[in-house]
Amino acid sequence: MLRKKTNGVAKGPRAGSLLSSLAAKTMDRRGFLAASGVTVGGLAALSLTSGRVEAATPSTEGGKIVRKKSVCTHCSVGCTVMAEVQNGTWIGQEPGWDSPFNLGAHCAKGASVREHAHGERRLKYPMKMVGGQWQKISWDEAINEIGDKMLQIREESGPDSVYWLGSAKFSNEGSYLFRKFAAYWGTNNVDHQARICHSTTVAGVANTWGYGAMTNSYNDIHNSKAIFLIGGNPAEAHPVSLLHLLKAKEENNAPLIVCDPRFTRTAAHADEYVRFRPGSDVALVWGLLWHIFENSWEDKEFIRTRVYGMDDIRQEVKKWNPEEVERVTGVPGAQLERVARTLANNRPGTVIWCMGGTQHTNGNNNTRAYCVLQLALGNMGAPGGGTNIFRGHDNVQGATDLGVLADTLPGYYGLAAGSWAHWARVWEEDLDWLKGRFAVWDKDGKSRAMMNEKGIPVSRWIDGVLEAKENLEQPDNTRAMVLWGHAPNSQTRMLEMKEAMEKLDLLVVVDPFPTVSAVLHDRKEGAYLLPATTQFETSGSVTASNRSLQWREKVVEPLFDSKVDHEIMKLFADKFGFTDRMFRNIAIEGNEPVVEDITREFNRGMWTIGYTGQSPERLKKHMANQHHFDKTTLRAVGGPCDGDIYGLPWPSWGTPEMNHPGTHVLYDMSLPVSKGGLTFRARFGVERNGENLLADGVYSKNSEIKDGYPEFTMQMLMDLGWDGDLTAEERASIDAVAGPETNWKTDLSGGIQRVAIKHECAPFGNAKARAIVWNFPDPVPLHREPLYTNRRDLVEDYPTYEDKTFWRVPTLYESIQKKDFSKDFPIILTSGRLVEYEGGGDETRSNPWLAELQQDMFIEVNPRDANNMNIRDGKDVWVSGPEGARIKVKAMVTERVGEGVAFMPFHFGGHLEGKDLRDKYPKGSDPYVLGESTNTVQTYGYDSVTQMQETKCTLCSIMPA
Repeated sequence: MLRKKTNGVAKGPRAGSLLSSLAAKTMDRRGFLAASGVTVGGLAALSLTSGRVEAATPSTEGGKIVRKKSVCTHCSVGCTVMAEVQNGTWIGQEPGWDSPFNLGAHCAKGASVREHAHGERRLKYPMKMVGGQWQKISWDEAINEIGDKMLQIREESGPDSVYWLGSAKFSNEGSYLFRKFAAYWGTNNVDHQARICHSTTVAGVANTWGYGAMTNSYNDIHNSKAIFLIGGNPAEAHPVSLLHLLKAKEENNAPLIVCDPRFTRTAAHADEYVRFRPGSDVALVWGLLWHIFENSWEDKEFIRTRVYGMDDIRQEVKKWNPEEVERVTGVPGAQLERVARTLANNRPGTVIWCMGGTQHTNGNNNTRAYCVLQLALGNMGAPGGGTNIFRGHDNVQGATDLGVLADTLPGYYGLAAGSWAHWARVWEEDLDWLKGRFAVWDKDGKSRAMMNEKGIPVSRWIDGVLEAKENLEQPDNTRAMVLWGHAPNSQTRMLEMKEAMEKLDLLVVVDPFPTVSAVLHDRKEGAYLLPATTQFETSGSVTASNRSLQWREKVVEPLFDSKVDHEIMKLFADKFGFTDRMFRNIAIEGNEPVVEDITREFNRGMWTIGYTGQSPERLKKHMANQHHFDKTTLRAVGGPCDGDIYGLPWPSWGTPEMNHPGTHVLYDMSLPVSKGGLTFRARFGVERNGENLLADGVYSKNSEIKDGYPEFTMQMLMDLGWDGDLTAEERASIDAVAGPETNWKTDLSGGIQRVAIKHECAPFGNAKARAIVWNFPDPVPLHREPLYTNRRDLVEDYPTYEDKTFWRVPTLYESIQKKDFSKDFPIILTSGRLVEYEGGGDETRSNPWLAELQQDMFIEVNPRDANNMNIRDGKDVWVSGPEGARIKVKAMVTERVGEGVAFMPFHFGGHLEGKDLRDKYPKGSDPYVLGESTNTVQTYGYDSVTQMQETKCTLCSIMPA
C-alpha cells in the first residue's frame, strides 16, 4: 500500500546483504558492477530495496564486456535498454541515452528488467500435472502428449475446440507467426490481451477516420498547447511518458487537464482535475461539447471540409445541458465550461486516454466521443494535436497489427474470402487446402464456413467452455486451452474461470513464469507448463504505442530449458504435419525459424497499414543511429537515415526499396505523402444518403488531385492515365491478382502504392472522418448506464442494450441491469495500475527489486465510507461482489477516491477468496508477492462491439475481516 512491509514475502533461497558481502572485498567500480549485476539504475534500485538482491557473476573472469541494445518488455513507450554482457552473462544495464523515447530514463520496472532474464522464479523446464503434482518432463514428451490430445480433440470436435490464446509479449515476428499458425491449424479462436485493454479503441477510432491507433506520438506532445487526459494514469502505467507531457506543460505552458474518478499520481500534476462518476465518459464529453457548440468554439471550416455527421452529434449534445451533465457525471457545469474554454483557447491540444475509457460495456462509445471532441476542435492531423492512445504492453500495438485477434488476419484484413485469398498468395499456399483446415458447420439447414466467422474473444473463452453447446455459434465447446504469455488474473469472473479450467480436457501454459494459470484450478491431470524465454533471449521487432518499430538484439542465449516462442510454434507445426507448408519461405536453423525471414514475409503482405517498408535492415540501421533523430519531430537529421522518422512508424508505404520515411502524425495534410503526410482514409465509401463522404476541396501538400478521392485501384490508375508509371513486373503482378480490380491493399508488387505516392496521393484515398458510425449499435455515441449501477434513477433514461448473441456466444445486458444490487452492494468498484507492477504481475511480483516495494494487495476507500463501514486503515477487509465472490485485502483509507467509490490494482494473484495458493506453484517458482485478484470480484459485462470486459465500473460491499 505504498508502504514498506516485510510480512508476506516468500523466503526463497536469497543471498545475504549485497553490501555486507562486498564490504570485505577490495575492487574497482567496474568489478563491483560486474559482481553485483547492476549499474547506475540498479544502484538506485538498491537504495530503495535495502540491498536484498542475489548477485549474478560472470562465468569466468576477464571476458570482454559487450553492450547489447534491446527494448523494455513492460509498457508501450518503447524505452531502450542497454545490456552489458560478459561471457554470456547479463551483468548490468543502463537506459538508452540516445533513444528519442526514453532519453536516458527508466521507471522502476524498466530499471529492473535484467532480473526477468536471470530471475530465480522462472519456469525452468517443461512440467505436467500428475496426480495433482507438477512433474518435470522433456520437451519431446510435452509436444507429443499435448499434440496427441489436440489431434484427438480435433478429430472428435473440430479445430475450433482448441483455443490458441496469444500474447502482447510476442515480438512482431512471433505475433505474425502465431496468427499464421492458428490459420494452418484451422481456427479463428485466437486472440490476445488487446481484446481486454484497447479493442474498443481500435474499433472506435478505426471506424472514425480509418486507422485504430495512436495518431501522433509521445514525443509530439512536446508541441501540444493543451493536454486533455481521461481514464489514464501515465505517472504509474507509463512513467517515462510523463517526461513528454511535462515538457509541454513547462515549455508551452500547456494546461494539463486530468479527468478521472480517482485522484491519481498523474492528477497531482494537473492544472485542472475533474473527478467524475465511473462509467459516465460520454456524458462528460458531450457536456464539454455543449459549451463548445453553445459558444461557437468549434472549428467550422475543418468540420465542413473533413468531417461527416457532426450535425447528428449536435442534436445529441443539445440534450446534455450543464444540469443534466452534473446529474449523470457529478461534475459542476461551471468546471466543464472552464475546461471547454481552456481547450478552445489552447490549440492544438491533444487528447490522451487509456483503459479507464476503454474497459466498459459502452467502451466503443467512449473512444468515439473522444475522437469527436478532437474533430470538433479541429485538432486532428496536426502536430501537438491528435488522439494519443497509450497502449499497455510493450508490443500490444504490434500484436494487434499482426493479427493476433479473433476477427482478422494480419494487417486488419478481416476474415472475408478476399482476405484469405490475399494471404494465401503471400504464403504461396493452396487456398483450397487452407479452406480444408477449417470446419464447415451445418446449423438450421445452413452451412457456415468457420473460416469466415469471428472467433470467440479471449474475454469470453470461459463461456466457450461452460456455455451449453447448443447456445454457441460453433460446432462444439472449447475443450483445450493454450494460454501463451497471458495472465488469467487480468480477466474478470475468476471463479467461473476456475470452473472452466477444471472442465477442459487440456490446459497448456506457455510462459517464462508459471502464472496464476498454474494454481487457480484444482486439476489433477491434463495440465502442462512449457517454459518460453523472455524477449531478451531472442531478437526481433516490437512496435511502440506511436506505431514505431524497434529491433531488439538478443541479449543472452535462452536460459534453463526454455525455448523462444517461434521455435515452440515450429515444434507444434512439426507435430501437426504442416511445417513444410508454413515455413516454405522462412529458413529454419536447427529448430528455430530465422526471425528476419519472418519480418520479410509480413513486409510482403501488410499493405493495408504500411508494414511493408520496415525491413530488418532499415530497422537495425535506426537502432544503430538513434542519436541522429530529433527528439520532437523524430526525423533523422543527416547520417544514413536522413529524413526517416524514427522506427518508420506505420504506414511506411511501399517496398523497403521505396524508402518511405514513415508517418509520424497521421492525417497531417501539411506534408506530402512521400514525406509522411496523410489524409483521412476513404474506408466507408464515397457517398451516404446523398451526402459526400470524401474530403471537400482539401488535400495533402503537392497532391495532383485537388479534392477528395476514393481509394486507389488499378482501374483508377488507368482512368487517371497513371498506369503508364507501372513497371512491367508491377503490371504483371497486378494482373495476376485481379487485373483492373486489384487495389492498393492486395497488390503484392506495391506498384499501385508507389505510383499513387509518386503523384503525392494517399493510396487509401482522401475522405472525411465520420462522427457517426452507422454500422455500430449506437451510430451516435450514447451514454448508457453500467450493468451494475447504483444509480437506479438513471436506468430508465439511459438503459443498456438488449441481450444478444455475437462473437459466437450469448451476451447479457438488460437481463442483468434490470436487477437492483445497489442495496447490498452500494460502493462503485474500479481498478487500475500501480507503478511497481505490470499486467497480471507474474513477472514483476517475481522480481525482488519490485516485490520489496509493494507487498500487499489493497483497496482504496474514502474516509467517510470507511468510517460508515467501521473500516480501519491498514486492516484486513472482505470485498464482496454481486455475483457471489469475495476477496480478503488490506484497507487503504484515502481521499484519492471519492465518496461511494473504491479502487483496487489488478496486478495481484495467488490468493483466492482468502486462501493462499502458494503451495500449488511448482517448487521454487512462486512469485515473492502473492495476493487476491480484484478480478475475482469484478463482474460480467462486455462491450457491444468488441466484447471488451467491464472492469472500471461495478458494485461491491466492504466489511471488516
